[in-house]
Amino acid sequence: MPITARHVRATLTAYLDQHPEDKDSVTGLLDALEDTAETIASRKEFRGHATAGALLLRPDGRVLLVEHKALGKWLFPGGHLEEMDDTLMGAALRELSEETGISPDAVTPDSAVPLHIDVHPIPANPAKDEPDHQHFDFRFLFRTTADVAGLQAEEVLDYSWQFADTITTEPLRSRLPAL
Repeated sequence: MPITARHVRATLTAYLDQHPEDKDSVTGLLDALEDTAETIASRKEFRGHATAGALLLRPDGRVLLVEHKALGKWLFPGGHLEEMDDTLMGAALRELSEETGISPDAVTPDSAVPLHIDVHPIPANPAKDEPDHQHFDFRFLFRTTADVAGLQAEEVLDYSWQFADTITTEPLRSRLPAL
């Protein structure tokens, strides 16, 4: 069963219960949930749509970044929701496995509540007939001792394990080292 607006709302509510200080930073998501109803999980919803990301942490305090081919940026593994996804956390784990080859069995979720929700703009992509839009990225923390097994060549150019204190995005940066 695909991810529903109800699941997105419930996950957002649980997140804001833990991080009420982030309410202003997710205003765009709150507005989109009001405006888009059941289409918030569809990548065809260009007023903004939910995505899922994985913050993969190793015991030595390093997190995994991948070089995203289409955007030309270093990002956390993640991406669009698929029809087969039934939870945001499951979508994040699927994306992690697809992009890095790391088996879901080698990964332990830290919590069913995202560590961070990032609202960010995505530029227009004329090749895909997509206007500029917003991503509401639900980022879940996972732990592992595994290493990357293989990259998804269509989407990922390279990978790097970076110490958590090199992450510049707040409040994510301050939440990672405290773990």
